[in-house]
Amino acid sequence: MKQTRPASSSSFSLPTLFLAALTALLLAACSTPGTRVVLLPQADGRPSAVVVRAKDGEEVLSKPYQRATAAVGASGAPVIDQADAAKVQAENKPLFDMRPPLPKRYTVYFELGGTTLTTASQQTLSEALAEALGRSGGDIVVTGHTDTKGTIEQNDQLSRRRAQEVAQLFVERQFPAARIEAVGRGERELAVPTADDVDEPRNRRVTIEVR
Repeated sequence: MKQTRPASSSSFSLPTLFLAALTALLLAACSTPGTRVVLLPQADGRPSAVVVRAKDGEEVLSKPYQRATAAVGASGAPVIDQADAAKVQAENKPLFDMRPPLPKRYTVYFELGGTTLTTASQQTLSEALAEALGRSGGDIVVTGHTDTKGTIEQNDQLSRRRAQEVAQLFVERQFPAARIEAVGRGERELAVPTADDVDEPRNRRVTIEVR
């Protein structure tokens, strides 16, 4: 009987496995007793790698769909080859079908110096809410940002207020407060690099990640 498990000495549930798929791990079934690990590509194209250990050695998978096979009773390190992407997906279709949707990110913008959303951002907020409500057990991470007007301390506080304001808007629209995380980053992560004390509307923003 075929069996699929996550690539680790630890035990994972299937939902955890497919969160791990975002970091590029899949363990596929072997036709002979043993373990076979296939490295999936990252959804955003970033490189990834995993160490596969056997009784007498280890190998590193660092290319998409590289495969390591360690048969029960075999000596030496796992055997490395390149799996066929279409075949891996076809043979593990039930698991691929169970993957949760990838996170989606939205950005809303604010009027100068406060926590009032621009008119266009009201519609973006509604779209983010609809996406979050459509995901069973989904959550939201809200991150506030500012431009470089004002001091670092003032902008840290302002970014937190902006994040909290957006989080509260989600709560008022019936999204569970326990599934929202709100944080502020001040002027540390500018969308548009500027000098100090520059009014830049594109930096006065909150990013909303729906997961």
